[in-house]
Amino acid sequence: MMKNVRFSIRLTASLLTLALTAAGVAQDAKPAGGADAQMAAMAEMGQPGKNHKVLEEEVGTWKYTGKMWMSPDAPPMEFTGETVIKSVMDGRYFISESTSKMSMPGPDGKMIDTKYEGRGTEGYDNLKKKYVGSWIDNLGTGIMTLEGTYDPASRTITYEGDEEMVPGKKAKMRQKVKTLDKDHRLMEFFQVHGDKEVKLVEITYVRAN
Repeated sequence: MMKNVRFSIRLTASLLTLALTAAGVAQDAKPAGGADAQMAAMAEMGQPGKNHKVLEEEVGTWKYTGKMWMSPDAPPMEFTGETVIKSVMDGRYFISESTSKMSMPGPDGKMIDTKYEGRGTEGYDNLKKKYVGSWIDNLGTGIMTLEGTYDPASRTITYEGDEEMVPGKKAKMRQKVKTLDKDHRLMEFFQVHGDKEVKLVEITYVRAN
C-alpha cells in the first residue's frame, strides 16, 4: 500500500511539474500557432535525437582494464571488470552496470580485495543542451552528477562536476570518455587537488559482444 501511495505522489508531482513547465514555456516563448503549436514544441523537446545517438554507440557488454592512482607520485593500482550498458525509455537514457574486484584500504588501513559495483545513468538534456550523467557505487553513499559537451572531431564527451569526499571540501572533477572505434573506448577521470588537476582513474574498454 505504501509503495502505491509513494508511486502516486511521485507520478502526480511529475505531471504537475510537466504542466507548470509547459505553462511557463507557453507564457515566455509564445510560439506562433496557439496552444497546439506550444504542446507540439514541448513534445518535440521530449524526444531523443542525434545527440542521444552518440550515447547509443555505447550499448553492449564491455570488458575493461583500469588503473587507479591513490597518490600522484605512487604507482597505479590495476584492476579489471565488466560493464553492461542498456538503452531505456526509447533511447532517452542509458543505464550502465559495472562490476570489478580491486584492492582497497580496509578499516585497519591494510589493502583487502573488495567487490566493486557501480551504476551510471547518461542522457542528453534537450533543454540544457548538455550531456548529463549520474553515478553511484558501493564505496560511498552519495550520488555524483555531471554535465558535459561532445566534441565530434575527437569523438569525446567531456563531463564536469563537483565531488565532496570530505565534509565541507568540494573538489572539481572532469571525466573524458573517448570513442576510439566501435569496439574500443577510453575513459579518464581527473580531480583538482589544490591548484593542480591530477589523473585519478584511466579505464580502457573493449567490446565483448
